[in-house]
Amino acid sequence: MNQISSGLPAATPVGEPDICAARLNVEDYLKNFSDLHPPLSPHEALVEADRCYFCFDAPCTEACPTSIDIPLFIRQIQAHNPKGAAETIFEQNILGGMCARVCPVETLCEEACVRNLAEDKPVKIGFLQRFATDAMMAAGEHPFERAALSGKRVAIVGAGPAGLSCAHRLAMHGHDVTIFEARDKPGGLNEYGIAAYKTPDGFAQKEVEFLLEIGGITIETGKALGRELTLDGLKADYDAIFLGLGLAGVNALGAEGEDASGSADAITWISDLRQTLDLSTRPIGRRVVVIGGGMTAVDAAVQSKLLGAEEVTIVYRRGPEAMKASGFEQELAQTKGVTIRHWAKPKCLLAENGHVAGIELERTREEDGRLVGTGETFALAADMVFKAIGQTFLPASLDGAAEAIALAHGRIDVDDERRTSVAGIWAGGDCVLGGEDLTVAAVEDGKVAAESIHRALMG
Repeated sequence: MNQISSGLPAATPVGEPDICAARLNVEDYLKNFSDLHPPLSPHEALVEADRCYFCFDAPCTEACPTSIDIPLFIRQIQAHNPKGAAETIFEQNILGGMCARVCPVETLCEEACVRNLAEDKPVKIGFLQRFATDAMMAAGEHPFERAALSGKRVAIVGAGPAGLSCAHRLAMHGHDVTIFEARDKPGGLNEYGIAAYKTPDGFAQKEVEFLLEIGGITIETGKALGRELTLDGLKADYDAIFLGLGLAGVNALGAEGEDASGSADAITWISDLRQTLDLSTRPIGRRVVVIGGGMTAVDAAVQSKLLGAEEVTIVYRRGPEAMKASGFEQELAQTKGVTIRHWAKPKCLLAENGHVAGIELERTREEDGRLVGTGETFALAADMVFKAIGQTFLPASLDGAAEAIALAHGRIDVDDERRTSVAGIWAGGDCVLGGEDLTVAAVEDGKVAAESIHRALMG
């Protein structure tokens, strides 16, 4: 394993890693992890709603993966009817409250807003969506009722956005649904994979409770496919199955030294952080390096800074335009004090006494559309290194079934109705080919699959 002396500048002090908890005052933690975007007041919502042109062929609706009628719900807000607006939203996206908080609206509905043409300032669709959905949830009302009971039973594996969306739509149609979830809580990505400052005050669980008010949905936690459950067993007990398995695997760097103490995958770290009640107990390094260019990299870097890390650097192998994190997310990281270094890839992790002390990187460039190393290297000191270089689907849970589900490029292959190659089994969310790693896209998958399941069950 490389030693710190082989890669870092001679002036870098050698010693114990500088990792500790309680770097900040309690008040600082509360402030740092408070709501990233405070909600609009009723007056602010009315003012913003007045900016909408209410386009007939609304490009914002076309850009929404769940096809929410955006001009309609904004007009309802303008007419002092936020609950009606919420129902319009929930008809297409039952997780509209979370999506209002975490959707990259700057690359979806707001990017398509025609206000951009004249003002370069779109209507704040995400804020207005939150205003409406929060109003209905705060009132303790559920906008939908179940149809007559069908007598059909559907099993859903995975209580993430895709599974929850599918379950709610099926329950509306009168089917009984059981969701099996491997973790201790439902919510999937919304509960475990999103930065704490985007969803404070336990909103993910509040939204699950709101969704369950439709009735007819049972959630059984601590049950995983390939462990307590099998596909053949579920097929025998239920009339249909939906798989919302997510991506349980984490890509490795493939670099020497990545198993050193202090090196961790960002997904697991974010998940643990989300479940921490007292943030002052979370240890963080004084110097943190995050490898990756997506939303997970930004979430890990920003939260490291908010926990009290002094130097936080994101390292990405290409330029800013190639990063999966949106321009807004990149700017957010930088305004929070995170440094983003482009055109560099990890070569090896440097360690001292078995613990990360830094990382050696090679500068990169593009040649004929291909990324190549330049041979020039440099090192960054680090007490902690987080890897945020993507996740993979683990198909092992599907093994042993009498009829194998077809995969394509490492994920479950589905058709336009989210049907798998096996009759009676549907799938959606990140685990399927073409999954976009977005809550809103997973919600749409669950909704589309539910309608297909309903048609199949009712003949």
